[in-house]
Amino acid sequence: MSVNGIGATGYSAWNGARKVQQNTTGKSFAEQVNNVAGKKGHTVYMKTDDMLYSGGNGSGLSFYIKYAESSTEDDPTVIAKGVDENGDEFEQTIHINKINPRNASLVEMTALESYMGVDKNGGLTSLPPQTGMMGLNDRTNFMDMFQKQISDMKLLSQKKAAAYYQYSMQAYWDFMNKK
Repeated sequence: MSVNGIGATGYSAWNGARKVQQNTTGKSFAEQVNNVAGKKGHTVYMKTDDMLYSGGNGSGLSFYIKYAESSTEDDPTVIAKGVDENGDEFEQTIHINKINPRNASLVEMTALESYMGVDKNGGLTSLPPQTGMMGLNDRTNFMDMFQKQISDMKLLSQKKAAAYYQYSMQAYWDFMNKK
């Protein structure tokens, strides 16, 4: 009996084809793993009581957000500090009232989300999943992104998910209409 050309015993054909890989680099396995792991490390900031946000995304972008000392009720201002997708440190001052969700970075929208206290529905963010690979300087129209996500969820008959993204999008529309 054979399955896809392999005899019932199969072991001898597999064993004959198998070769032991030799360590030709002269480095131990641990050194090789550390070398690969060291090429692109990720920084994670643990959230503290004075932070509005701490997190990142799949690109390697990782940051935290705190209120700036100069922040006022009329001009809420935050400081975002972290590392970009290349591992380079950054610091940005963000004036919440100047954020335009139609042309914003992920860091700006995260600052706005945190400032407004938008419900994250038990997740990490209220923003659409397409933000998962955005870099520090990438800008996009988040309102279009929300509309596409809502459309996709409706197409997939995911009514609860569509309603949640509609709620989130409305929070950002309300913010823009107050300006």
